[in-house]
Amino acid sequence: MEMDENQTKNPSFFLQFLAKFHAGYFRISMSLCGQALLWKILKQPIQNENSLRKILRLLPNSAFLVLWSLTLLILVSLSLIYILRCFFHFKLVKFEFLHRVGVNYLFAPWISWLLLLQSSPFKSFPYEILMWVFLIPIVILDVKIYGQWFIKGKRFLSTVANPTSQLSVIGNLAGARTLAVMGWRETSLCMFSLGMSHYLVLFVTLYQRLAGSNSLPAILRPVFFLFFAVPSMASLAWSSITKRFDTFSKILFFVSVFLFVSLVSRPMLFRKCMRKFTVAWWSYSFPLSLLALACNEYAKEVGVEAAHVCALLLALVSLFVSLFLMILTVLRTNSMIPMSSPEISSDSSGAEP
Repeated sequence: MEMDENQTKNPSFFLQFLAKFHAGYFRISMSLCGQALLWKILKQPIQNENSLRKILRLLPNSAFLVLWSLTLLILVSLSLIYILRCFFHFKLVKFEFLHRVGVNYLFAPWISWLLLLQSSPFKSFPYEILMWVFLIPIVILDVKIYGQWFIKGKRFLSTVANPTSQLSVIGNLAGARTLAVMGWRETSLCMFSLGMSHYLVLFVTLYQRLAGSNSLPAILRPVFFLFFAVPSMASLAWSSITKRFDTFSKILFFVSVFLFVSLVSRPMLFRKCMRKFTVAWWSYSFPLSLLALACNEYAKEVGVEAAHVCALLLALVSLFVSLFLMILTVLRTNSMIPMSSPEISSDSSGAEP
């Protein structure tokens, strides 16, 4: 009888797992979707391709199909788990939405789906229908979050802004690129304008390092890589809108390169967060994939051998980082989702995402 009472008091392993799961785990799907898009574009033939590009084209198509299928499986699994979390732990989802860090990762699932849609190897597919299905939640989140920044609300940008806030901008830019690829140029330009206008305000706010934007826990410092992810994504989106990697795209690419060099030249900044493996480590992979994609577009435009070499090196670095993180994730699953407590505190729901 006492054993039955204890079993009713203690939540099941499944409910504990759902309680600990949060939108921050969609970092994994964003990274893999970025890889799928990167290697799809690298395998496409270009004019005046060099020997390095010819080597890439020798890779079997089945390898890319396996990567895309694995990415789809992981993204579907994460999405289903989060849907179950919404059903069984709606209060925790609401808390996540109200948290200044956790709310930004609500863009991550839709960014992942948009990138996966762009990298799809299938020709006959309801792309436009799915595109709007994944875009509408981003617009809804824009209205909710951006509206609180400049209208009367509880959360002001100066107090809630942090590096993860750039995910909202990436969501708009990913949507703009998807719309441009599908042929919706005017709507794509609208999404691009919305994202960039808020990015300028957000970047200045983060650059000033105000009290709210300078209080990110050390465990989340890998998200600093989002600083060069935004201009990289912006250059890709703008080149898709204009159908060429023009001067403005190059400016955005050069900004992303500068921010990338600024971060990697300060390894001590990431010393504390590297002591223990967490899901935050997946924040390294996705920005590297975007930077490699932007460098690849720049190399195709200028046609310089050195640019092609840099693009290939960045692609390989992003690939090795993703593989390393996948291996660590498999070997250290317990570190990814600690099961000691079924409740998500402010540190695990907000600081941990």
